[in-house]
Amino acid sequence: MGKRLKKLKKIRLHHEGTHTLVWGALGLTALNLAALMLFECKTVFQVCLLVSIVLYLVLVNFFQCPIRIFSGDTERVVVAPADGHVVVVEEVEEREYFRDKRIMVSIFMSLFNVHANWVPVDGKVKLVRHQDGNFHKAWLPKASEENERSTVVITTPDGRDILVRQIAGAMARRIVTYTKEGEECFIDEHLGFIKFGSRVDVYLPLGTDVKVSLNQKTVGNETIIAKLSKI
Repeated sequence: MGKRLKKLKKIRLHHEGTHTLVWGALGLTALNLAALMLFECKTVFQVCLLVSIVLYLVLVNFFQCPIRIFSGDTERVVVAPADGHVVVVEEVEEREYFRDKRIMVSIFMSLFNVHANWVPVDGKVKLVRHQDGNFHKAWLPKASEENERSTVVITTPDGRDILVRQIAGAMARRIVTYTKEGEECFIDEHLGFIKFGSRVDVYLPLGTDVKVSLNQKTVGNETIIAKLSKI
């Protein structure tokens, strides 16, 4: 494998989380001070403090944008764009861009997953499009077509288009996409971020060798979800 160019966007905590983390820290601190002063029983304060620490750690984990380096050969490889678990692996009719049959692999992110998203293939960004919509629960099939979403189409070096769709869930109210039309993109780069429960769909050409199964856990930029066929 030759040396690849990498334009890593060095993000540790997404700026979308700044407001939540700051106000969350202030609110939990005030709550714990109130528990300390209002209740003579120290157990109340200790329980409140423990719950607050756990809750805040969940928030910090949620807003991480970890930098991960894929260690394998990237030729024809499609890596997981998100942490989570696989909820769909099936042949579907993609109606918005391709308007033909594709293999869809869908990864659902729970509240406890890191919500940073990664570029799944090396290539060039052909399309970036944001669409407003509803906020159905992210694991429902209709979420792919009816929820607020951001669509990114990447053309691989051998000329095949791979579609990645970030989908907002019932709690999500903010989708951020970093990629820009016309720029080169690479595995290892951050594709974007979705605030709170959501999913990412990947549409692959027919004949692609899918490497994951339903309910399998995925690690963004580490788990290989598919291998494109040779042309």
